[in-house]
Amino acid sequence: MDQQFLHCAVPLSPAVDARIPVLHKIDLIVVRLPFVKPFATSVHTWAVKEALLLRLESDGVVGWGECVADPDPFYASETTQTVRHIFKDFLLPLLKPGITIGELLASWSPVRGHGMAKAMVENALLDLIARQQNRPLHALLGLSARRIQSGISLGIQESIPALLDAVADAMRRPYHRVKLKIMQGKDVAWVRAVREAFPDLCLMADANGDYRLEHAPILRELDAFNLTMIEQPLSYSDIVQHSVLQASLATPLCLDESIHDLDDARSALALKACGVINIKQGRVGGMIESLRAAALCQHAGVDVWSGGMDETGIGRAFNLQLQTASGFTLPGDTSETTRYFSEDIVDQAVVLADDGFIALPEGPGIGVTVLEERVARYTLERESIR
Repeated sequence: MDQQFLHCAVPLSPAVDARIPVLHKIDLIVVRLPFVKPFATSVHTWAVKEALLLRLESDGVVGWGECVADPDPFYASETTQTVRHIFKDFLLPLLKPGITIGELLASWSPVRGHGMAKAMVENALLDLIARQQNRPLHALLGLSARRIQSGISLGIQESIPALLDAVADAMRRPYHRVKLKIMQGKDVAWVRAVREAFPDLCLMADANGDYRLEHAPILRELDAFNLTMIEQPLSYSDIVQHSVLQASLATPLCLDESIHDLDDARSALALKACGVINIKQGRVGGMIESLRAAALCQHAGVDVWSGGMDETGIGRAFNLQLQTASGFTLPGDTSETTRYFSEDIVDQAVVLADDGFIALPEGPGIGVTVLEERVARYTLERESIR
């Protein structure tokens, strides 16, 4: 075990010193946007995006947060209903005007876990504060603007020819990286077909925890295909077994669902459980915790990328702002809006330039304007807290 990562000091973002304004209105909004086409993983298939949004208003300025939890527990144990409960009964009572973001996060420490709920609130506050200061969120976080690398995640397809067609379409865009969802029975032959057709493609495979250690011989066959990484092959909650598997593979493993906060990242690095970490800010507790984890990985020389959760334009904008940090070295799951939604709820769609890069939105806060008439059109439920 490499213990240096267990004791490595990680700097805090300057945003922790920002003070929470008086909130005049707090709304929880559930929206449902149909996907252009269903998205399938080894665990479940989703045909719509049902998202819980948090709208905060202070002196006429509005900030938005998006919870990445699903209404079902097929990706994570948090759901939109558990987030609503944790927010209203435990997080909101500690949200006091005048205290700093850092003080708020410290006051939340007795609430174990629930990173998705915490991220929704922290993000909405950061967006609100940045908009009040009329500056972009990345500047509030102490970061500088840069163009963002693009990446696409392809759900499990019906056949190998269908998969090859999807990859070919992604390369025409052109995306910097393609990720394939795999599962038992749809793995080696499928990855081989893609690699043979696209020998120079930056390619990775994502198993969403569908394998066990006994499947190591199958996963070792993937070493032949020069993958950038194999993402989360084993259990969602595991780090130790991944360290055993990583020792037997030439391909770097990437941990995703196993990383819930900075301490999980420390453990993964100390145990040499992976060569890459996927930081989903909406899962690990928000932007500030994500930046700390990325800085730790950068110190360790471990690549990091920003994962996506099929977010609306609100969550997608937060992911773009996060990737201005230097620790994010690999293309993330940031793809064009039109791949997911025929109509989004923000004014600026994510579009790839001719070289595959994504321009950072230039407005204050997360950079995009939320179109409230569209939010209303797709709203299933709206609750005004106070």
